This record gives sequence, C-alpha cells and structure tokens, in this order.
Amino acid sequence: MVGIVTYGSYIPIYRIKTAEIARMWGDNPEHPEKGLGLFAKSVPAYDEDAATIAVEALRNALRRKNIPGEKIGAIFVGSESHPYAVKPTASLIAEVVGAYKAHAADLEFACKAGTAAMQNVYAMVKAGMIDYGVAIGTDTSQGQPGDALDYSASAGGTAYIIGKDEVIAEINHTVSFVTDTPDFWRREGQRYPSHGGRFTGEPAYFKHIMSAARMLMEEVGTKPEDYDYVVFHQPNGKFPYRVGKRLGFTKEQIKPGLVSPYIGNTYSGGTPTGLSTVLDIAKPGDRIIAVSFGSGAGSDAFDITVTDEMENFNKDAAPKVWDMINRAKYIDYATYLKFRRMIVEVD
Repeated sequence: MVGIVTYGSYIPIYRIKTAEIARMWGDNPEHPEKGLGLFAKSVPAYDEDAATIAVEALRNALRRKNIPGEKIGAIFVGSESHPYAVKPTASLIAEVVGAYKAHAADLEFACKAGTAAMQNVYAMVKAGMIDYGVAIGTDTSQGQPGDALDYSASAGGTAYIIGKDEVIAEINHTVSFVTDTPDFWRREGQRYPSHGGRFTGEPAYFKHIMSAARMLMEEVGTKPEDYDYVVFHQPNGKFPYRVGKRLGFTKEQIKPGLVSPYIGNTYSGGTPTGLSTVLDIAKPGDRIIAVSFGSGAGSDAFDITVTDEMENFNKDAAPKVWDMINRAKYIDYATYLKFRRMIVEVD
C-alpha cells in the first residue's frame, strides 16, 4: 500500500473581496462573482511567498504526524511562482525538516505542478527507492491589475507526505493526459502572464480534465457513482461543476472539495488543497477522484481510497482548510497592491 501518510495546508489570512476589485475597475460591484463564481481571494502578506507557504503547509502536515527528516528521501515542490529564478525552493524545505539526503527538485507545469510532485514521490516510494517523500503544491499567483486574473489569482499551498506505513489514503492509480495547447503563458522577464482567451475553456481545461478522468476510470474500472468525492482543478467557482456534470458527477460529490469561491485560484495549490479539504472530513472507505489541470496543457488524475488508519490520524493537530478560510481578514485594494508589491512605500 502506497499513499498519503499525512498532509497539511496553508492559506494566507488576508483576503480581498471581488466586489472591492470590481469597485476599483468600474465593473459591477454588486455581483462580480456571477461571472467567475468567486466571492473573495486570498492575498499573501508582504513577507509571504511560495516558499514560506510551502514551509507552513509542511509544518502543518508534520504536526499531524511527525516523520523524521532522515527518513524523507525526496522533496518535490511544484509552483509557477518560485521566489527565485535560479535557486531551488526544495533545498530550503530540506533544510527546514533536516532531510539532507533527499532527492530535491522544483517542478513547474502551471497549475498541475503540485500533482506532478505527488506522482513523482508516489513512483519513488512504490519503486522502493525511498521510505517517505514530500510533495508540495504552492503558489502566489500573478494577475495584471484590471485583468480577469486580477479577480482570481491568489495564494496558498498544500503538502503531502507519501509512504507505505500508516497510510491514511491509498493512491490506487494515477494517470496523465498532456497536449501542446497554448492557453496560458509567461515569457522570461515578463511580470504578468498572458492567456489565450478562447483556448482557456474547451481546448484546455475541459478537454484535459475530461480526458484524464475518463482514462483513469477506464483503467481502474469505475464509474462516477463509485466515488464519494470528486476534486477538480478550480480556477473559478463554475468550471468544476460544469466539467463534473459532463462527466456524470453530482454537485454533492463536488461541493465538499470546492474552496476557490472563498480563496480564489491557488494555482499549483488548487487541486492539492481541494483534496486536503476532502480529507479533512473523509472517513474510512471513502473513495476520491482528484483531477488537476495545468495550462500548456495537461491533467493528472488520481484514484484514492481512505483507509482505516484515518481513524487513528489526528486531523485536529493542525488547522483544517475551513479553519483557515474562516479566519479571513479583509483588506482594501490599495493594501492588496502594497502586499503584492505593485506599489511601494517611499521614505
């Protein structure tokens, strides 16, 4: 049995309401969420970045179950907002937990870099190369002021420790689907990403998630009704419901893992955090399908079964996702720009 041994998430405490963003840009401030299904998004504080978010998420995972650093054989950090262009985030994580013999690397594949990290660690544990590995999806995503991404690009992350002992959620199978679909990109030296408009929905998000989900269910011999929960990448509050309906899933299966309406699109942290939200409430025997999406474009899909070990797992040793959502402190647009370093103080 190979799967999740412990997990933890971190969401910055600060939020900005989409109505506040709409007020600044002359859009309808009454119901801006009608377009994207987003009410608010998380905002990293002035001293937070993808690395600090990754550290906090992993510390929450270790609060629930301590794994000594010398037993961690791999650390993969997926993000499209690593704080350094040339300097790994993974080595910082290794230092924090004392995993000095770990295989460490940063991954980038838009919003699916976190699930790619999970696949890499899963494969290494299954192959017997390591006892435990850390996979993290973390981002402080960027959106140009006034752009549609300004309403959704947020911050957050989730860490998983994957191993063979005391597994709380077994990873039964995983698959990927990938094509060269140019729906979203940022060239070297550009501060903000660009998006391909009409490519974003049908050729990108929907095609890849549906292809990966169908491939997974075909290979494991399941149907939508076999799952208690389904987690899709959540760039907004509407796409997951739309793709779920096309695949035959119900709103009741999707809603427990859908947190983007309250924290925005955490990019590489999106699907891992949605899965974390489900694990916060899952019981032994529950079956989960999780499907990520990363622009450029690709999807990773996982078939997961919660084990009896979940009964002995101390979820309350660290904040649950909804604990962090509910502690929100709302800020205005000027403070948001300051925190995101779009404006600076002058002495």
